Amino acid sequence: MTETSTETLTVVVEREVPYPAEKIWRALTQPHLIEEWLMKNNFKPDRGHRFNLTADWGAVDCQVQAVEPNKSLSYSWDTKDLKSVVTWTLTPTGAGTRLRMEQSGFRPDQQPYYQGATAGWPRFLSALEQVLGRLD
Repeated sequence: MTETSTETLTVVVEREVPYPAEKIWRALTQPHLIEEWLMKNNFKPDRGHRFNLTADWGAVDCQVQAVEPNKSLSYSWDTKDLKSVVTWTLTPTGAGTRLRMEQSGFRPDQQPYYQGATAGWPRFLSALEQVLGRLD
């Protein structure tokens, strides 16, 4: 008997950042701030809202899946044949907030996408931290 694997791969990046969750939430949900660290967008933190992230290489079609202000945000991330979900989780700590980004849904045959996300998300989070450092 032959089984088809339905196992998917996930990229997880976690950082402890010295900022309150409310400040991080602003950078994750305000379009002009998202553009500074990720891509141009027409994001709104409303469940069901469809939005696009655009860069010189193309666009990502997204839809907000879940919103829990200052705690978690989840949206679909679809480009070409990749259908995945990005989930942000913010957990207060004594020194700030533990920021967790998880992108799930990479099929085993999607190694270029998976490797791109594995390399790209740490850079995006570093850029996010720079934006946070400039916010008042």
